[in-house]
Amino acid sequence: MKIEVEGKVAHGATGGRAIAADGPVVILIHGAGMDSTVWSLQTRYLAYRGFRVVAVDLPGHGGSAGNALTSIGDQAEWLVKFCAAAGFNSVHLVGHSMGTFIALEVAARQPDLVASLVLMGTADAMGVHPELLDHATNDLPAAAALMAAWGHSKGAHVGQNPTPGLWMTSGARALVERSKPGVLRTDFEACMAYKDSVETAAKVSCPTTVLVGHADKMTPRKAAMKVVEALSSPEVIDLPEVGHQMMTEEPRIIRQAIADIVRANSG
Repeated sequence: MKIEVEGKVAHGATGGRAIAADGPVVILIHGAGMDSTVWSLQTRYLAYRGFRVVAVDLPGHGGSAGNALTSIGDQAEWLVKFCAAAGFNSVHLVGHSMGTFIALEVAARQPDLVASLVLMGTADAMGVHPELLDHATNDLPAAAALMAAWGHSKGAHVGQNPTPGLWMTSGARALVERSKPGVLRTDFEACMAYKDSVETAAKVSCPTTVLVGHADKMTPRKAAMKVVEALSSPEVIDLPEVGHQMMTEEPRIIRQAIADIVRANSG
């Protein structure tokens, strides 16, 4: 789908189906340097099971026009405007990595809009290694290689792709490499500057589920638990031997979890 937000084209992947007139709305929010295609193993599944699913491209990412926004707060405000432009007055937000910060902010600021949250690969803070930050500016392929290496579990590096014939780490590298110049660095700086995840989580009133990969090197379980402890009604789903890129490492588990959580929290 393509709609206009603040005078610019905003794109969202809908799983190959037009948005229906009814059914729960599920908004999928990608992480730093990525786009809606990271959710390709979830969108079609959800779209054909009664959900109105939209994997958004944040500004400057994928098919959305404009420059990448420089703060988590600005990204949250943009997402609220996206929902309004699309005519969605109640949504279930699913965020990954940087997207979890955006989802938290939207839920805290607009409690009447957000029916439930799913946070995947979250943490109290998201620092960026100096080498990765430098590569994000000066050597995007090197940055993509580092992200793919750190973002996947050991098993993902030696095959085990649930989609036959594809290589998970290579796909992740290609996704980051095709991002627009400066976008990855801007996203990293937005993550590094955001210090309010725990405080914001304490303001969230909707049911929230946190998915934690035990092999996640980028947002380890200990860091995620600081957010969990601040939430009023959290549920935790532990994923053994799964890394940061859990939606591609365990797509079946992730899409079923999202479907179950949304159904349980839809009126």
